[in-house]
Amino acid sequence: MSVEDEGGGSRGIQSIEVGGRLLRALVHLGRPAPLKELAGEADMAPAKAHPYLVSFGKLGLIAQDPATGQYGLGPLALQMGLISLQQVDPIRLASAELPALARQIGQTVGIAIWGNRGPTFVRLEEGPTAVHVNMRHGTVVSVRGTASGRLFAAFAPREQVLQALKDEAAHAPAGAKPPKGIDASFEAELAQVRAQRFASVDGGTVEGISALAAPVFDGFGAMVLALTAIGPRASLDPSPEGAAAQLLRASAAALSRRLGARG
Repeated sequence: MSVEDEGGGSRGIQSIEVGGRLLRALVHLGRPAPLKELAGEADMAPAKAHPYLVSFGKLGLIAQDPATGQYGLGPLALQMGLISLQQVDPIRLASAELPALARQIGQTVGIAIWGNRGPTFVRLEEGPTAVHVNMRHGTVVSVRGTASGRLFAAFAPREQVLQALKDEAAHAPAGAKPPKGIDASFEAELAQVRAQRFASVDGGTVEGISALAAPVFDGFGAMVLALTAIGPRASLDPSPEGAAAQLLRASAAALSRRLGARG
């Protein structure tokens, strides 16, 4: 049976959409579940859900544990997920969002990844407000003194972060040597970054310039890039509750979902 969507668009198969609620419910639960619980999560009666599960099982989208009777994702679903992750390029997806994000925030925005020498900007999109910062594609920034650097310090593998901090301290000007590792004060800041999934600096490496950053995660829970906004302190609110922070975090969360991240 086919149906017309509310917007008058392409027709679909209603029974597939109904059965798809079970797949969505299983993803939402995040674990194998018995028939009654899975049907309840999909808002349908167990007797109605069971035939769909049988068909999905024949396709390999769902597998039933013979010992417990619970339903989980099947081999075809796992293969589809892995292929989807292989086909998605995080930088390409994020780059497409930068022009609109720069207009919405009204500041320069960019993408930073973890490169060979630490946090590295690979894309920049200038906003309507000029920022006089020596920043270009390929610029490596401070782990400790930048918003994107602090995000990576909070979420990247600890050994990588410690090595980058050690190198950063070794190349710092005499008389301004930062700690080579993560002291108690910086550890407390990183804990807050993890809790908020957000980092900001106000006049960090450049006086009068604020920066905000939000993390983008992949389907394996790894942080793949930082979305960053940079602007004059007078026009860029660095607080987590500010409008720019909300836009940045919403965009990062949406990208994370497209990359398969959960919650």
